[in-house]
This record gives sequence, C-alpha cells and structure tokens, in this order.
Amino acid sequence: MLEATLKIVNPLGLHARAAAQLVKLAGQFKSDIKLLRTDNMVIADAKSILSVLTLAAGKGVELKLTVEGADEEEAFQAIKGIFENGFGEI
Repeated sequence: MLEATLKIVNPLGLHARAAAQLVKLAGQFKSDIKLLRTDNMVIADAKSILSVLTLAAGKGVELKLTVEGADEEEAFQAIKGIFENGFGEI
C-alpha cells in the first residue's frame, strides 16, 4: 500500500469538473484508491463521483491518498500528478 498527503492547490478546489477528472483517471486502475480528508476524517472512494464530492475539499485542504492493489505504483503516481498539476487549472 502506498500513501501520501496531497494538498488541493487549484483555486476552485475539488469541484465537479476536477472531481470528474479524478474519477475518470482512478477508474483506469484496478487498485483501490481512497482519499481521506485529514481535518474531518471523511473518506472517499476515488472511483465514485458522489463519494469524491462529499469531501467538499476547497483550496488548501489536505487529503491523504492511499492506493492498494496490482497496479498501485502506476495509479499512485497518476493520482498524485493530477493533484500536483492542479487538475490543469493552474
């Protein structure tokens, strides 16, 4: 299992379009991909748009990413990259 703490850096946070990008990317992998909002302990399945939107993660919010499964390294790097890139908004 791989873990990292990610910070929302894009101005609009994890809004509907960004969440849809994340879910689409996560759906390409077999691994389980979870996000935990560290300030209120809400957990989301990164492959579910409704689950991701329940995080209500605005700019500056920290999320703990956990990835576990057959393709965890590839999935981990891809998910980490989309957060670091600000979902293409910065």
